[in-house]
Amino acid sequence: MPTYLDFEKPIAELETRVTELRETASSGAVDIDAEVGKLESKSNKLLRDTYAKLTPWQKAQVARHPERPHFKDYLGGIADDFLPLAGDRAFADDPAIVGGLARIDGRRVMLIGHEKGDDTASRLRHNFGMAKPEGYRKAIRLMRLADQFEIPVVTLVDTPGAFPGVEAEERGQAEAIARSTEECLALRVPMIAVIVGEGGSGGAVAIATANRVLMFEHAIYSVISPEGCASILWRTADKAPDAAEAMKITAQDQLALGVIDRIVPEPLGGAQRDPDAAIGSLKGAILEELDGCSKLGPNELRAQRRAKFLAIG
Repeated sequence: MPTYLDFEKPIAELETRVTELRETASSGAVDIDAEVGKLESKSNKLLRDTYAKLTPWQKAQVARHPERPHFKDYLGGIADDFLPLAGDRAFADDPAIVGGLARIDGRRVMLIGHEKGDDTASRLRHNFGMAKPEGYRKAIRLMRLADQFEIPVVTLVDTPGAFPGVEAEERGQAEAIARSTEECLALRVPMIAVIVGEGGSGGAVAIATANRVLMFEHAIYSVISPEGCASILWRTADKAPDAAEAMKITAQDQLALGVIDRIVPEPLGGAQRDPDAAIGSLKGAILEELDGCSKLGPNELRAQRRAKFLAIG
């Protein structure tokens, strides 16, 4: 059974009823095809209407959906082959950020992204996509390698933010994030970044300071989580929906503000309902953006990237 969000309860009731009727019909005792058809039509309309007017807080819930595709799913769908490269050559390997050489429709790329995990064990192993300094230093190492061999960089961002633990601070979390951002700006090769789920603060910007920044239709991008913002402003996380509205975290808001360059459409009901369609849509968008960036020379790419982010400030 799919996992339904709170605002999807009316949809869940209809879809559950359709499933029950289908099971009844499979016994062959009663012909209820007409009734099933009516309920499916009603369910599809409700799903379409609901997702056409999602609030920012509801989009945040969709972006965090546990069944939404993660880095390993995108990797399997868009990369023809993948050679993982681990470690920062200074301290350790951080599983929260995964990267390596890949081919997308024959194009060589350095593919880097956050991995959240999809069950309890993998989420703990990947630290829920919250990278430590060694994760960002690994990203720096891979970006430098890509620059050396003139390979475009593609990053997939999905993190609630950089890991805020004591050990991360002791190992220079802020400095690692700043250096990673600096490395993005210094690249002489095309860089495409995609916010596929959550784009949380510096943890996202560190690998998203790209020539072209894309966002999935129901992804979010913000300097702090809605709950964190609400806790600071109102001393309660219950105000998270209000904070989400005020912070302009949706892809549509970010496009209007000029923070991102393109919205990648998702299947009806979000990427979690049809991961294959979402992955196919993402692959097409990445290839189009790589084609566009390939027309620019190294100095133009660097200048364009820097001008873009200076204009945002």
